[in-house]
Amino acid sequence: MKKLSFITSVLGITLLVACNNNSHQEQTNHTEDNEHSEMRTDNGSGQKEAHNADEIILSPEKAKAAGIQVTTIQPSDFHGVTVTSGKIISASGDETTVVAKIAGVVSLSRQFTEGMAVNKGAAIFTIESAGIQDGDVSRRANIAYQTAKTEYERAQKLVADRIISEKEYLAAKAAYENAEVAYRAIGMSTNARGVTITAPSGGYVKECMVKEGDYVTVGQPMMTVTQNRHLYLRAEVAERDYAILNRITSAKFKTSYSDKVYDLKELKGRLVSYGRTQGSTSSFIPVTFEFDNHSGIISGSFTEVYLLTGKRCNVINVPVTALTEEQGVYYVYIQEHDDSYRKQEVKLGESDGTHIEITSGLKGGERVVTTGSIHIRLASAANSIPGHTHEH
Repeated sequence: MKKLSFITSVLGITLLVACNNNSHQEQTNHTEDNEHSEMRTDNGSGQKEAHNADEIILSPEKAKAAGIQVTTIQPSDFHGVTVTSGKIISASGDETTVVAKIAGVVSLSRQFTEGMAVNKGAAIFTIESAGIQDGDVSRRANIAYQTAKTEYERAQKLVADRIISEKEYLAAKAAYENAEVAYRAIGMSTNARGVTITAPSGGYVKECMVKEGDYVTVGQPMMTVTQNRHLYLRAEVAERDYAILNRITSAKFKTSYSDKVYDLKELKGRLVSYGRTQGSTSSFIPVTFEFDNHSGIISGSFTEVYLLTGKRCNVINVPVTALTEEQGVYYVYIQEHDDSYRKQEVKLGESDGTHIEITSGLKGGERVVTTGSIHIRLASAANSIPGHTHEH
């Protein structure tokens, strides 16, 4: 009898514990359901929305203040691109070399530095020859001119009176004309100090090859003046890319001192020529473009060149400003809603410096952040702080 009573007591306790556990589980499930229901979308019923873990939240007001711009990406025409190096050089006919008219010692009208502006006809050098062995060249030219002029005028009278022959008259005339040419080339630009050398054209000093007190000979280069209005872009193409030469249509380039990408079409540029063979001292083939210099581009600067070839259709491409990079992996940010964005990994193709081909990760129709991606990235970092949540 005692054994039966003990068994009955154990069964009762077991049933009581089971009932309590079931009641506690129902209460827990009910509480979780309530918590879950409180995080549903706010559709006008007063309920709240829970954002996905990979969403980046940034209010439209903050996005506008940060200058964020979004563009709907669609397949469009693109071009083949070959990236190489190059250099900016002065165009032929755009430079003038100032040379010495006589031999002598140089005096500078002022100190010249590269890039200094000079006006056409402005005095830049004076060459003195009075102290050298042959004497003052300009003075000797003047004496020879005056003497020849006197002899010629005398010969005119004598030939009229038939005192001298026609041959003697013509010899006097030739001597006078030669002396006049020499005098006008030298003596007409002579001052008290010597012969003045003027700038044959206006422009900027590219190089001054002499200094105060140097001795120069006739025809020696003294200065190069460039107008800097037209420039050449000389690109160096590797042998492996020889097949693209006859398909090049235009180019873009970026100088070593700026991140700005210049488009030759906007500078009225054109393809001048490309080499049919490589140079004797280089394994590269030159490709030359000419363009108007309206943007203050410096002659002699090195460049990164994007050679553009034939058009390709239906290519997904985005501005290079849309990309962010993390440990060698590239991403763009897609706007899902007015205040939410999503990070999307993409694979890259060819780039022309301003736009870049997307080979995978986008299919077209997405609203991609094209300006201000860094601000979305910072907002993403803020969203990832532990315990940091966004509700609205």
